[in-house]
Amino acid sequence: MPPKPVVASYCVTFLAPEMLHVYRQIRGLQQFQPVVLTEKWIHRDLFPFDPAQVEVIPRSRFRALRRIWSKQILRQPISISSGQAASIERTLRQRNAAVLHVYFGHIGLYLLPLLRKRSIPTVVSFHGADAGVDQDRPQHRAAMRDLFRVADRLLVRSEALASELQKAGCSEAKIRLNRTGISMEDWPLHPREVPVHGAWRILQACRLIEKKGLDLSLRAFAAFHREHPAARFTIAGEGPLLPTLQALVRALGLQDAVEFRGFLKEADLRAEMQRTHIFLHPSRTGKDGNQEGVPNSMLEAMATGLPVIATQHGGIPEAVTHEESGLLVPENDVAALTAALLRLATDPALLQALGVQGRAAVSKTFSSVARIADLEAIYAEVRAR
Repeated sequence: MPPKPVVASYCVTFLAPEMLHVYRQIRGLQQFQPVVLTEKWIHRDLFPFDPAQVEVIPRSRFRALRRIWSKQILRQPISISSGQAASIERTLRQRNAAVLHVYFGHIGLYLLPLLRKRSIPTVVSFHGADAGVDQDRPQHRAAMRDLFRVADRLLVRSEALASELQKAGCSEAKIRLNRTGISMEDWPLHPREVPVHGAWRILQACRLIEKKGLDLSLRAFAAFHREHPAARFTIAGEGPLLPTLQALVRALGLQDAVEFRGFLKEADLRAEMQRTHIFLHPSRTGKDGNQEGVPNSMLEAMATGLPVIATQHGGIPEAVTHEESGLLVPENDVAALTAALLRLATDPALLQALGVQGRAAVSKTFSSVARIADLEAIYAEVRAR
């Protein structure tokens, strides 16, 4: 049997805790042999990988100076030097790479000196923030157009992201939809029942950043808690807004009802979801243009049969059909979010139906086996060209 063709996956950091979806995709390849190129290899216990399949690319000694020069003087995205590009090119040849897959659009900009050579077919995947941030800067927009020109294919997690790339100047012919894949076996169905004595457990799992709408969740939960004082809200995740959110909890008088769990490993998150009744994810567009693709934690929650309340934002409506597989409310609408919570607490039939139909929706559209097959078909497509 001939050896599988090699796909080189470039991740600047392999891998941050919130990048489990990237790990699943690389590990799930069947028709291609993965090799990872990275500048920093961390969390090896969370994301075990064969060391023979990882190449750590040395960072430039002048990276900090290049960042200052690019960001503050030229007002353009930072990129690697020509020397770094040549070094990566040698690594690709030594690994006999057939395709280069660059994870995240801003890393595509970083690698532009390499991608302009295009010695092998290249795909760049966009996941959310990397499509909308800094689009108000002319130099950034020009670099994005250059990236669209030199990449063979641009992958997006949602149709909403595809529209964002087209608005930024990308040809529709180059865009391919490659949704997040969820292993249904890893997230088994766990039916929910209405808790006794109003002891509702509510969960949000995400990075603690502006676009996740955690302040909205806390304010809605405060109103819900007044009606259901035995309710508890768990926030799983890490991020820069932790002190701000903790201060908001104190201001709302919710210290005994809200728990910050930090980042949870997959098994711990699964266990947390199984003892939870409602999952919140009220995403919104950040002040810097940061938007969602389709939140992975939301899909995992839906896969377990956990009823979801989310927003009409980004790619979320492509995963959640209102009043069928979840409830959707407008962005930044605390009153609507509160009303949705109270509605589920008083409608056991709807609670059950949303859980069952949510899992069915994920199984139909986001099954990991089918989505990895889609990705490998894209790799085959660019190789054939």
